[in-house]
Amino acid sequence: MKHLFTTAFIAGVACVGGIAAPAAHAAAAVTSEEQTVLEADRNLLRALAKADKKTLERLLDKEFTWTNSAGKTQTRADVVKEPPAPLVAAVADAQTSERSYGKVGVVRVDRGKQHAMRVWVKHLTGWKALLVHEVTQLDKPAPPAAAGPAECDNPCKGIPYKPKTAAEKGIIASWQQLETAVTTHDADAWALHFLNEFVLISSNGAEPSTKALRMATIQRQKETNAASVPPPLTAARMYHFGDTVVMLSLHQPHSGKPLRVSRVWVNGKDMWQMAISFQTRIEGETVSTLQ
Repeated sequence: MKHLFTTAFIAGVACVGGIAAPAAHAAAAVTSEEQTVLEADRNLLRALAKADKKTLERLLDKEFTWTNSAGKTQTRADVVKEPPAPLVAAVADAQTSERSYGKVGVVRVDRGKQHAMRVWVKHLTGWKALLVHEVTQLDKPAPPAAAGPAECDNPCKGIPYKPKTAAEKGIIASWQQLETAVTTHDADAWALHFLNEFVLISSNGAEPSTKALRMATIQRQKETNAASVPPPLTAARMYHFGDTVVMLSLHQPHSGKPLRVSRVWVNGKDMWQMAISFQTRIEGETVSTLQ
């Protein structure tokens, strides 16, 4: 079951510990479980602001990672030792949204060109943050990339990752099919692999791309016969939470700097479908493995 909570923070909104809190009438629209995720998220922001290491240790999953808008990724130990400042938190000019997918809660905070995704996962001991992924988008659309290869081998035909479970096999099959659809400019075939609320936020783009916008882009590429081969995968890791899987990956585009990508997959009626994708260009030294 998926639920959405969205609130735009405006003048006069209540504040808790210096962090803007949703108005009471908005909070009533979400379930108690979703409220628990949102409260955990606020607690995380407070702990970061206060460098409260004890609370951070309690709130962060043992596999926790934080990718900032320059593509630098820190581990749980890094963050607890020296808490970073969030790129964008719940402040007066930001918009916060939350979607839940079973044992996974996805909190997004957006402010202009700055975007943050915080993924929470449910354990027996409560909700813990699995990742923070931040993106700063371009001020204006980038010029067209240099022409790449005409055919898609990696990821369409094979990837350097061996699936460990039936779920991972299903996710990889869905992913390869959708990337093949991108390469062949088949927007309808591509759309089958995504939830309606899907959004892609990339540091190589100037605006978030919804499912409808992405389909329109694929259609334009078909009309102009533009090459659209996806960037090859270099490394991947998956975390399972029932019918929801969080996928972390590294990609090396055919031109330009590598990308760190975080995706959430949901087991649909007929196939695994993607719910969200955050992509950050790695500005520092080249990396080939995930932390």
